[in-house]
Amino acid sequence: MTTSDVSVDNESLDIALSNLSCPNTSSGLSFGRQRAKDPRTVFVAGATGQAGIRIAQILLREGYSVRAGVSDLGAAQELARLAGSYKVISNDESKRLNAVASTFQDAESIAKAIGNASKVVVTIGKGEDGPTTDVTTTDAVQVIQAAQLAGVGHVAIIYDESSSVGSTYNVLDGITSFFNNLFSKSQPLTIAEFLQKIVETDLSYTLIKTSLAEDFSPESSYKIVVSAEGSARADAYKVGKSQIAKLVVDVFSNTAVAENKVVEVFTSPSATAKTVDELFSVIPEDGRRKAYAEALEKSKAEEEARGAAEAAKRLEQEAKKLEKKEAKAAANFTKEAEETASSADIPSVESLLEKAKGLSTGFSFEKFSSQLKSAVEKANGESDVQVATIKERAKAKNLPAQKAVVKTPPRNPFASKTKEAPKPAKQTEITSTEKRKIFGGLFQQETIYVDD
Repeated sequence: MTTSDVSVDNESLDIALSNLSCPNTSSGLSFGRQRAKDPRTVFVAGATGQAGIRIAQILLREGYSVRAGVSDLGAAQELARLAGSYKVISNDESKRLNAVASTFQDAESIAKAIGNASKVVVTIGKGEDGPTTDVTTTDAVQVIQAAQLAGVGHVAIIYDESSSVGSTYNVLDGITSFFNNLFSKSQPLTIAEFLQKIVETDLSYTLIKTSLAEDFSPESSYKIVVSAEGSARADAYKVGKSQIAKLVVDVFSNTAVAENKVVEVFTSPSATAKTVDELFSVIPEDGRRKAYAEALEKSKAEEEARGAAEAAKRLEQEAKKLEKKEAKAAANFTKEAEETASSADIPSVESLLEKAKGLSTGFSFEKFSSQLKSAVEKANGESDVQVATIKERAKAKNLPAQKAVVKTPPRNPFASKTKEAPKPAKQTEITSTEKRKIFGGLFQQETIYVDD
């Protein structure tokens, strides 16, 4: 079989070339035309890994189309040529195998490599990004994010626990591991942190925890057991890589029974063969997503309540400020009014009320008339007309005016006849009358002038 027997997606080649020539500078993912999802197409991240290559092989054997994510297209083509030469895959299977350039560095480029695949599988473990490179939980998060961007329906994750446990007790290995962790750009996520990243998406997922073994190991001949998380038995044995690949393909054939479940897979000499429905139907759904949704809802409610409380507090503060402004304005107005009244020498209301109380105490009309008469007589002691009381004054005003008459003295009988008789005295006549108001116009004083 020649290199041309391997079908390489032209779109993926264009993406790889564009990524090499023009690094991605945009922060958002944009597909010019969203490709329709094919339920029989699966994207295998790390298809040249030890488990990944077996998963791709069994998928092709079961009639699926495979988009094989590889870091080196040339190496993938050479591998496919060798597989065809040794009859590992048939000519028909090679037509359904599309090698696409994909690394674990960028979620957007992985999403483009996923293309029309409706399902994604990734294996976390040693030698799963080619024969010598590991795939970490941090790398797998990139695949999860890419699957969500691409609108994938289901993701299967294989977590090889043998990659994270077990020690050679070699001092040099420990030192190497220490410095690798020290100088690495980021520490790999724990499995709990990785699961939290998954539940924060809306993807349907199946997480398989297992310890992988080579296909020629004795464990590969035992039957598979699927148990709930944290319930592995003491007689649990490792699982062959081809066995786990077959289980993943069975899950893709019936994703509904395995959706949103975290399981532990091992082999047992006493186990019997079961279908995927029998294996997964007894496993409860993972409660992390429900707990996350409830926590998110609670956090949202608390945030809304906190916002309402802050808004009410702000309103109360504004109301207090307004009350202080109104009180200050009223105080300023009162102060200005008092200053104005003081400058104009206007008596206050309180002083007027006190004076009115004093006037009303022991007041009588007769006493007031008597005091008034005395004051008038003292002020006008030499006037020709005196007013005694208000009643007399009123009576005097109604009297008719009369002329003053001066009587002639009697004639002396002994006076000489020769003497001229004395001229009769002239009558004194009233020449003018003067009236003026006193006590602020309350009374009127009249003065009569006579010509004598």
